Order: sequence, then structure tokens, then C-alpha cells
Amino acid sequence: MSTRWGLTRPTEADIRQGGFSTPWDAPTIPPFPFRFRNAEILTLYWRTDPEALAFLLPPPLEPMGDVACVHIYRMTDTDWLGPYGEANVMFGARLGDREGAYSPYLALSSEVGVAHGREIHGQPKKLANPTLDMRGDLLVGRIERNGIDVLTGTLPYKQRAVGAEALKPFFDFATNLNLKAVDHIDGRPAIRQITSRRLSEVTVHEAWTGPCTVELRPNAQLPVFRLPVVEPLLGFFWRADFTLVPGEIIHDYLAEAA
Repeated sequence: MSTRWGLTRPTEADIRQGGFSTPWDAPTIPPFPFRFRNAEILTLYWRTDPEALAFLLPPPLEPMGDVACVHIYRMTDTDWLGPYGEANVMFGARLGDREGAYSPYLALSSEVGVAHGREIHGQPKKLANPTLDMRGDLLVGRIERNGIDVLTGTLPYKQRAVGAEALKPFFDFATNLNLKAVDHIDGRPAIRQITSRRLSEVTVHEAWTGPCTVELRPNAQLPVFRLPVVEPLLGFFWRADFTLVPGEIIHDYLAEAA
């Protein structure tokens, strides 16, 4: 095959295989696996309205409990993506005997992360500006979009150390469930799936817990306010390495309808 600028032109077989991304000479989507190193995470839990959880959850998924959480990440060193901020709003959900956490909203400052999350996992990612700051004796997490802080959360700085097993007191957020919806160019549905994935090779370097606060502000383009704070519960600050790997399809709406 001919080469130019040190590149090899893809074949039809290359285009058909997994991991291919456009533009082919400067691909946007990272191939699996890729590694996150020394990520700093603020995780905050709050009690919310069970009817709000049921409204946001696509069937046949079923909500579990009445607790929501947000993870606000400061990604310091990520293959392909580089440093960026991310936020993942989640609550417990199940499909039959499978349990995990569904994400109604994700926000991040990386265009690569938005494209990968939407195209591969089906995550409802949007560009925003999540930040995690240390302000004296307080950790402050924010999600800003359209000039509005749609979520502000706080946690005392490193007051009580805990083990990694303490990070999931309400539901297993390590199993992330998403609704993947993609259409053909002519408008026909191409993909309608519930997807599932778990992070791999997770190493938690440290974890701290304490009382937290969560404040929500309305924004029609990132409506986290639909999960109202009935009671702030507890928060965690933790630092970890992990690897993003392929997931699986656990429900296929189109196959079921065929």
C-alpha cells in the first residue's frame, strides 16, 4: 500500500474493524484500552425524589433506592485526552439481576471525551467546565455550563481516611449503565441499546470521607436540578488510576422488536 506523510491508507477491512475512527489520518476516538493516571475525584451523595429517578430512567431499567451522586474528576494524565475535567451524575439502577448506576447527565471539558463517550458508550455527554479546587480546608467541586454553576458541592479537606471499599455505600457505581441511541443518516434508528461497562485495573491511592453539601441551579441544557437535593448525605475525596476497556450490550431494543 502507498504511504504519504508517514501514514498508510486504510483498507476496507481496516474501516470495517473495531477501533477505527475518523478522520482516519488524525483519529478522534481513542482505541481501547486507555489509561487514566492519578485522577482526583470528589464524590458526593444526596437523597432525592424517587419519582425523579423513575422519570429519568429508560425502561426496562428500574431505579434502586432514592440516592443520587456526582463524581467530579480532575483528570490529570489520560492517554489521548490529556488533562481535563469531567462530571458524572449517577443513581442506582437494575436490569433483572444486573445492578449498577445509570448516568442521566455527564459533562466534561474535553471534545475527545465527549465524542468517545457519546459514540462508543452512548453516554449523554455535553461540553461544560467541571472543576475541583482545594480552597484552604475545603474541597469545592463545580459544574459550569453556559455561565451557570449547575452544581456546586463541598467536602471538608481530608478529615477521615477510609478504604476503597467505603466509596460505594449506596450502589455499585463501578458498573455504569447508559442508553445508547444513534440514528442512520436517513432518520431510521440504527442503535437503541442499554450498555454496561466497568473500569479495569483500578488502584485507589487514597480516600477520605466527611459531611458534604450539594447545591443545584437550573439550566435547561444541563438540567441536573431535576434530581433535587432532599438531604445531603456524605462525600468522598479519592485519588486513583484506572483503565477504560470495552463494555457490553445488556439490552437491545431493536433486536427485541425484530
